[in-house]
Amino acid sequence: MESQDIDLQLSTPVERIVVEHGTAKGVVIGDGATARTIAADVVVANADPTMVYRTMIPAGERPLATRRPVRQSMGLFVGYFGTAAQYPNIAHHTILLGPRYRGLLDDIFRRRVLAEDFSLYVRAPTRSDPSMAPAGHDAFYVLSPVPNLRSGTRWSEEGAPYFERLLAAIETRLLPGLRGSLVTSRMMTPADFQSELRSADGAAFGPEPSLVQSAYFRYHNRSAIEGLYFVGAGTHPGAGVPGVLSSAKLLERIVPAA
Repeated sequence: MESQDIDLQLSTPVERIVVEHGTAKGVVIGDGATARTIAADVVVANADPTMVYRTMIPAGERPLATRRPVRQSMGLFVGYFGTAAQYPNIAHHTILLGPRYRGLLDDIFRRRVLAEDFSLYVRAPTRSDPSMAPAGHDAFYVLSPVPNLRSGTRWSEEGAPYFERLLAAIETRLLPGLRGSLVTSRMMTPADFQSELRSADGAAFGPEPSLVQSAYFRYHNRSAIEGLYFVGAGTHPGAGVPGVLSSAKLLERIVPAA
């Protein structure tokens, strides 16, 4: 991008999208005395569309269709950890299924409670790229589907005990001696998805892909606000790497050429 003279401004959160008479005119970065406006003919947002419409566009400029309630997808608990021991027999991707299937899904999506059991995805990137950890060490992360913030779970209190439960289960089923070999760890909860990634309700995948929130009924790539476009997991066609890449390809067709 820099080779094409594209100006990159990193660690520069956009606070507001400037909309005048139904047309996007640019973005506001910074806040208070440091705020400044960057004018633009086209604004492409890869942010969560629900959060964009809720918090970044003046209420009077929000399209009517975006004012309806949106049910967000599940949340994720992600624990990152490194070990002084190596586990060369572990694959890059491992799925550890719990004792329940439908009941766990009901706890996550319907009852919105943090279940006692779990099904986990464990990733070992050092199987494919040894440089992801120092020599003689290993690196992992564990991903656990959990309810989004609509559950009311107090992650400031529940996060650390939940991480400990996951590590104990992984030690028993997959990585013997894990907790004795830990050298570093950190976690990311739905509360972090909301505060750091501006995800509505701390959801991991944008709007829940229910029948009335999928395909044509999902947020459109071309907003009803002239000059505003969306790309990423929250817009059409949906979450996941294929969906996100497809949303980017769609922009080639719908964003006007400079």
